[in-house]
Amino acid sequence: MAYVDHTFSIRDDVSGGTFIVHNGPPVKEIALAVTLLALGTLGIVFGVVMSVYKVGGDSGHGIAFAILGTLLFMPGFYYTRIAYYAYKGYKGFSFSNIPAV
Repeated sequence: MAYVDHTFSIRDDVSGGTFIVHNGPPVKEIALAVTLLALGTLGIVFGVVMSVYKVGGDSGHGIAFAILGTLLFMPGFYYTRIAYYAYKGYKGFSFSNIPAV
């Protein structure tokens, strides 16, 4: 018999509670990722436009807006990419790589 460490096995009952295993895609998490991606893209575009045309008096406001848009864009792009590749079935990508909210 082989040694099996039950700490790393998936079971239905964990210390009296229920351990939930998701079989489908995490819809709320993917919606959050797509929202971050869209808002980040809009923030970058509006920030560049504000910076070039000096909306608000100087280009500093536009640069700050573009930086905030970049901070929204990065995690949105990362998790949307993981969800897309998991949906398409690429090797090494799974919906379990997206953290739960």
